[in-house]
Formats: sequence, C-alpha cells, structure tokens
Amino acid sequence: MKIKLLSGIVIVGMALVFASCQKYPQVEVDAANAAVEAAKTAQANLYVASEFNALQDSLNTVLAAVEKAKSKLFKNYKKEVVKLTATTEMAKTVAANAVAKKEQMKQECTATLAEVATLMTANKEMLAKAPKGKEGKAALEAITADLTSIETQVGEVNTKFASDDIINALNQAKALKDKATSINTELTEVMAKVKPAAKAKKK
Repeated sequence: MKIKLLSGIVIVGMALVFASCQKYPQVEVDAANAAVEAAKTAQANLYVASEFNALQDSLNTVLAAVEKAKSKLFKNYKKEVVKLTATTEMAKTVAANAVAKKEQMKQECTATLAEVATLMTANKEMLAKAPKGKEGKAALEAITADLTSIETQVGEVNTKFASDDIINALNQAKALKDKATSINTELTEVMAKVKPAAKAKKK
C-alpha cells in the first residue's frame, strides 16, 4: 500500500514538473527576429539609428533571457514572451519612423535643389551684368568655375537621389546651397557697388 502511495506521489510530482515547464517560445522569438530584420530592411539603422540601436539591444537582451530560462530545470517563459511581444511591436514602430524620416529627407532634398536652382539663375543673371574690368576678371572667372562645378554636382545629387542614397544626396544638396548662397552674396555686393558708379557717370 505504501509503495502504491509513494508511486502515486512520484507520478503526481513528475506531472507537476512537466506542467511547470513551458514550451520554448519559438513563434515569439521568430516574430521578434523577423520584425527587427524588417526594420533594418526599412533602413532604420540609417534613418533612425539611435532607435534601431535601442531596438537591437532590446532584442539581444530578451533573447539572452530566453536562453537563460531554457537552461533552468523548471522552464517558464512568461516574462520573456511579454518582452518578445513588446520588442516585436517596438520594431514595427521603428520601421514606420524610418520610412517617415526617409520621406521627410527626400522632400527636404527636393526643396533644397529647387532653392539651388533659383540661386543659380540669379547668380548667372548678376554675373552677366557684372563689370568685366581687368581688376575683377580673375574673380569673375573663379565665380564662373564655381557655378559650373555646382551644376555638375547637382547632377551627382540627382544620381544619388535616384539610387536611393538619400542621406548623402541631402548632405551634398545642402553644401551646394551654401556655396550658391555665398556666391549670391558676393555678386549682390558687387552689383550694389556698380549701380552707384553707373549713376555717377551719367551725372
């Protein structure tokens, strides 16, 4: 009778052990990994780098926790499943933010190139009217070379934009705008000096 009773206790005990051991959360692990990879495909590591790094850290931490739980005799993944689900949702948000940031940068690049085009038109008009005396000849030639360089680089920006290299395209577009603005300021100052001189000659 005692043997039967002990056997029953052992069986119940083993049943409780197996009941307390949860199945490895493979579905949740796969979902989290896939979501982080999707965020990387959306170029989150480029457009929202700090968010993506935090996401990657979150994934690494929860995967390490899952492996730790796996090594235990009584396996319980409840907390880890919650964290895996949270990481998956976080990855979706990061991916969406990356797409939005990229679109914002595209629009900014397009607007910056439009500003460069406007400045270039104004610069060429002023350059055509600038005095061609010996003293200013070298300066005007240098400005002409700079304008030609800007036009060439605008083509480079468009190529980068078309190849989806938006970050570098925007950075170069901003640099060209600064250069075109500098030339515009210089020519504006030159033309401001020319007008009084022309009026004085007429008198």
